[in-house]
Formats: sequence, structure tokens, C-alpha cells
Amino acid sequence: MGRKLSESVTHHEESFFRKKLLLSMIIPGIFVFLMWLSKIIEFLFDIDFSFSGIHPLSADGLAGIILTPFVHADLRHLFNNSLPLFLLAVALFFFYSEVALKIFVLTWLLTGLFVWVAGRSAWHIGASGMVYGLASFLFFSGIIRKYFRLVALSLLIVFLYGSMVWGIFPGLYENVSWESHMLGFFSGIVLSVLYRKEGPQAPV
Repeated sequence: MGRKLSESVTHHEESFFRKKLLLSMIIPGIFVFLMWLSKIIEFLFDIDFSFSGIHPLSADGLAGIILTPFVHADLRHLFNNSLPLFLLAVALFFFYSEVALKIFVLTWLLTGLFVWVAGRSAWHIGASGMVYGLASFLFFSGIIRKYFRLVALSLLIVFLYGSMVWGIFPGLYENVSWESHMLGFFSGIVLSVLYRKEGPQAPV
């Protein structure tokens, strides 16, 4: 009887885990799909959406605050952003489900706004600012909350994406918006502090 109960509990936990994981993939999956759809439309109709990026302190570049994650220079640029964005966003929605949507949207908008205000005079495109923002939030939020599971996630983020830190410095990579990286990273820190008391907390 005890064995059957134990197996039933285990099965329930596995079912719950799978369901939560699948739900955590929905919004990240839709977002990445739209990124690829934008590039497919560019190829099919021979157009360039670069004008939809962020151009700092310019009225023409305001729309880019929302649109720039869906605009990429080429397939390599798109692929390099797609996988980390998807994985980091899934981690966000899985571990921070209560506040995940809010953090995801604010990372998107804050990063774009900061780049529009403080970026150099050029067109800034791509979702890398969001990648840096999500990685930064997941890392610092885990440390701030002092929650073992989330600290473990923070260490995993460092292991997988620690080399990303070099992308926030100017001049290291040619034709790369280091401002998007740096300001996305900053956005993640800000949000991890502002929302430190919302979402999962360390057991008392």
C-alpha cells in the first residue's frame, strides 16, 4: 500500500513538472517564433526591417523600443540570440512563474528605453539586450533571495553564459551594440532588486 502511494505521489510530481515546463515554454516559444517570422518575411519579400530598430534620441527610433528584438542582421545573428533567449526565458517562467511575465516584459521595455536614451547614434537591432537582461536577472535574483535552488540556477547561468560579460564592454566586438548588452545587464540588476520580495522566497 505504501509503495503504491509513493509511486502515485512520484507520478503526480512528474506530471506536474512536465506540465509546468510545457507552460513555461509557451511565451518564450511564441516570442522566438515571431523573431524568426520577421526574418522569413524579410527574405520572402526582399525587405530590410533595420529601420525598425532603436535609433537613440530620435522619434524614428522610438518604435524600436518594442520592435528591435524582432529585427536581426542575418541568420547567424538571429540564431545566436534565439537559443539563449528561449532557454533563459523558459527558466524565468519556470522558476519565477508568479512574476515571470512582468519581468519578461519589463526587461524588454526597460532595455529598449535605456538604449534609446543612452545608446550611440546608430541603429541598434536584435534581442541580445533581452538575453543579457534575463541572464542578469536570473543571476542576481538568485543571489539576493539566498534561496538554494535559485542560487544553483545562478551558478548554472554563470557556467553557461559567464563569457557574455565581455559583451558589455565597448570596442571588443565589431558592429555589435555593446550598449544593448550593458543596459540589458543593468535592467536585470534593477529588476532583481525591485522585485526581490515577489515570487519565490527562501524557506524560513
